[in-house]
Amino acid sequence: MERPDPTSEDSITKRLTFPDHELMRSLCGEHNLHLQLLEKQIGVSVHGRGNSLLLEGRNWEVELAERVLNQLYDLLKANYPIYPNDVDYATRILSSNHSVDLKKIFKDEVYISSKKKVIAPRTINQKEYIDSIRKFDIVFGIGPAGTGKTYLAMAMAVSSLVKNQVNRVVLARPAVEAGEHLGFLPGDLYEKINPYLRPLYDALHDMMDFENVSRLLEQGIIEVAPLAFMRGRTLNDSFVILDEAQNATREQMKMFLTRLGFSCKAVITGDVTQTDLPDGKASGLIEAKEILKGIKGVQFVYFSREDVIRHPLVQEIIDAYEKMEDKISRQ
Repeated sequence: MERPDPTSEDSITKRLTFPDHELMRSLCGEHNLHLQLLEKQIGVSVHGRGNSLLLEGRNWEVELAERVLNQLYDLLKANYPIYPNDVDYATRILSSNHSVDLKKIFKDEVYISSKKKVIAPRTINQKEYIDSIRKFDIVFGIGPAGTGKTYLAMAMAVSSLVKNQVNRVVLARPAVEAGEHLGFLPGDLYEKINPYLRPLYDALHDMMDFENVSRLLEQGIIEVAPLAFMRGRTLNDSFVILDEAQNATREQMKMFLTRLGFSCKAVITGDVTQTDLPDGKASGLIEAKEILKGIKGVQFVYFSREDVIRHPLVQEIIDAYEKMEDKISRQ
């Protein structure tokens, strides 16, 4: 988390009062876990007294903690449950942009799954991403792993299907890791390629009951297939997702994008820093950034390490690798 340089090292104290006792308990978290997370992330000290919280720290620390607590309390008043991860997301967002209204992000419910699980954006870029998917027919989501690129696209696809906005969902992924060795793997073609499509199945099963997923797959309403299977097809009334697009070649990317028919929406996701293509083979995703920029109806959304929605250590791991790669590039 980037922090502004404090204008003063002098410690200040500020008291915040929250009228609703039950909501304040939820705000503090079980055994004050939320307050402990806030202290760890910002550096401010938080002490509870009745319906009040006493904040102690430097000016910017206290101001940031005040913004986070007030906005989380507003979310609770709007019947939005607060979990420990929400404290992390809220702190990250408000530390980079003080004027953000968290309700516009957290309460933008993309999809409520059959498991009663609300899927919604957790960062500013994630919010921009889903807004772009709603507005544009072709959206590229580019950034590191763990930023929700595929998961949110999948949620938008399932939501469109449930609302009858599309007739089917097609999920594609290059099986580049298999290379020319598929013939040596056991089983029929689907059993050979299944391991490379497993992450897409995992996301589906996280959103829908197993029986529903199985039925929709059997009926062809949801299709999970390797990118090579898209050749020669025209997809109408469909929501199409190309995952791990950094592993698509120029020819494959062109082939995929020209499959789109009427009333079709496409989302292409990938991390340009993690290509598995053979040396000398250009990534279709990297080239698409230059070839398609400026075309009306095509939108690019870029994610960074600040958008990582996984274990907090994942963000630090990404940062460490970026520093190492930057050091190597300078040598």
